[in-house]
Amino acid sequence: MHFVIHCVDKPDQGEIRAANRAAHLDHLAVHAGKILAAGPLQNEDGSAMIGSLLIMDFNDRAAAERFCEDDPYARAGLFRSVTVTPWKQVYPKAS
Repeated sequence: MHFVIHCVDKPDQGEIRAANRAAHLDHLAVHAGKILAAGPLQNEDGSAMIGSLLIMDFNDRAAAERFCEDDPYARAGLFRSVTVTPWKQVYPKAS
C-alpha cells in the first residue's frame, strides 16, 4: 500500500536539519526499496529546506508510522507536523 508522508519543519531549524542529515539519509537508504519518490520541500526561492515529502510502499499504516517515528529528523524534534496519507498511483501508469 502506498503512503504519502508529508513533514513540515519547525521554523528556523536549519541547524537541526543539517546536524541530522547524514543519519536521515542512512535511514532512507535502509528503506530504499520502499521509496517511490522522496525529497526535501523548499521555500519559495529554493534557498532553504522546510520539510520533506516521501511516497513510499508499506504493508500497512502502522509500518509507515514506525518509519516516520524512527526517522532521525523526527527523533531530533525537527518536524512541526507529520502526516501519513494513503495514496493511489494513477500516473504514470503503474505496471
